[in-house]
Amino acid sequence: MEELTVLIERSQAGEKEAREVLIEKNMGLVHHIVRRFIGRGCEMDDLLQIGTIGLMKAIDKFDMSFEVKFSTYAVPMISGEIKRFLRDDGLIKVSRSLKENYYKIKRAAEHLAQLNGRDATLSELSGETGIIEEDIVLALEAGAEVESIYKTVYQSDGNEVFLVDKLSDPDKVDKIINKMLLKQLLAELNDSERELIMLRYFHEKTQTEVASLLGISQVQVSRMEKKILLSMRKKIK
Repeated sequence: MEELTVLIERSQAGEKEAREVLIEKNMGLVHHIVRRFIGRGCEMDDLLQIGTIGLMKAIDKFDMSFEVKFSTYAVPMISGEIKRFLRDDGLIKVSRSLKENYYKIKRAAEHLAQLNGRDATLSELSGETGIIEEDIVLALEAGAEVESIYKTVYQSDGNEVFLVDKLSDPDKVDKIINKMLLKQLLAELNDSERELIMLRYFHEKTQTEVASLLGISQVQVSRMEKKILLSMRKKIK
């Protein structure tokens, strides 16, 4: 850990050799994350290059005062960079393995919280679930929007039944996730922004029609729309 700290400090100070050593030492982590995104129409070499960019950003932004391992901090930076590269229409499908890990982690977190009277640490969650800490971070990052589909629908013979269990078609699960994520993003907009997006994409109004309804110019509508969509995309990086 001490060697890693020194390398990060030297890299952030502009030392190229230290940066190269850090990249080389952490390429295994990049490979591990890239495997999650195989089969989405991109070559592995391309994904590795994008993942390495995320790793370099993590090296540059890592704060020594963070009470987490560097690899734990780097995971969302690397996966986020890859997601931005792969993003199609602003939405990335969450793999079924990540969904399952997310559910397993949430259950373990609830159990440990009841047992210890506090939130569980990453290491405790890892010990409870058998999932490595980096994969826990990945699952939590990717699975936040799927939480409610794992809520209990009803109980039968003492067993909990979840909404996701009633959906035999994986595509239906993904559609629900995407709909939930969109609802969350819309809720975070202010009233005028939400109205604009609703008129444009749910009521299929032209920019000119929206301008007339909102009492602004078509140019203003165009600028606002681009700004809002960019902001929404960044939130699901």
